[in-house]
Amino acid sequence: MIIFVKTIDFMIQRITLILLLAFICQSSFSQVTEKRKQYIKKYRVLAISEMQRSGIPASITLAQACLESNNGMSILSRKSNNHFGVKCKSTWRGIRTYYDDDSKNECFRKYASVKDSYKDHTDFLMNNPRYASLFKLDINDYKGWAYGLKKAGYATNPVYAESLIRIIENNKLYKYDQMISHRQLASLNNNSCIKTDALSTPSGTQRIILRNGLKSVAVKVGDSMSGIAKAFNLKVWQLQKYNDYPSDRVPVKGEILYVESKRRKTGKNKETYTLGAEETMHYVSQMYGIKLSPLYRRNHIKKGTNPKEGTIIYLRHKNPKR
Repeated sequence: MIIFVKTIDFMIQRITLILLLAFICQSSFSQVTEKRKQYIKKYRVLAISEMQRSGIPASITLAQACLESNNGMSILSRKSNNHFGVKCKSTWRGIRTYYDDDSKNECFRKYASVKDSYKDHTDFLMNNPRYASLFKLDINDYKGWAYGLKKAGYATNPVYAESLIRIIENNKLYKYDQMISHRQLASLNNNSCIKTDALSTPSGTQRIILRNGLKSVAVKVGDSMSGIAKAFNLKVWQLQKYNDYPSDRVPVKGEILYVESKRRKTGKNKETYTLGAEETMHYVSQMYGIKLSPLYRRNHIKKGTNPKEGTIIYLRHKNPKR
């Protein structure tokens, strides 16, 4: 009987210990999840801005930053503003700092601000021939980017690509890769410590961004329709036609302009889109690279009008309900 009681006590102690460990693990996981949400909310506008000037998906930038900086909590990110684990390399002429990584006392780049870290991460990928093939991928192909970064040697972790993809999908970061209206971006700004007005885009040649398999550019400060058209050997009227814009349209910083003709419908992977608040048919047209007139006809909507929020827009086939 005594042995039986001791056995029961031992089992209770083990169960209690297991439950306690489970509680601690769950609590720790919840804290990490919350830290990650806060980090994404804080820096998503910065990632979108870098996407607009480079073509690197915002989802990839945010996932890399979350992973490399431990959601902004690593020593390297807190003391050196290095959120991507970028090492010095021979080309680095800025401030240096030293930490143990793959080897002891390795040289890492130190930045004056987090914004500088994000900008340098973009430049690092853009200017390194190892990553050139990634810029040929569609901006919505975050999986291609994740596996491409691993293949190119960005990180030694054997499951680096899978880790990025998991962060993106668990936090729905892919939504930031879609074209964002100015109202939506303003809404993000209101909940972010970083304002788009403070984000500078370097002058120079226009960088082509593949969006839905079509060539596009992000408008920079000082850009004009005539300037963009000239850069791509187009007539102004062609650029206006490609983007379904009137002749008096003035481009706005950050918006996407296609430099080739849009398609009549989407691919097989996307059939419909549910219209959000204050979104227009032109917004959907630009988001998915679909010509505006066929989009109106496919949905039996009079040209120039915009349906109400929540309306299902058919992108590939005719709306069967009308």
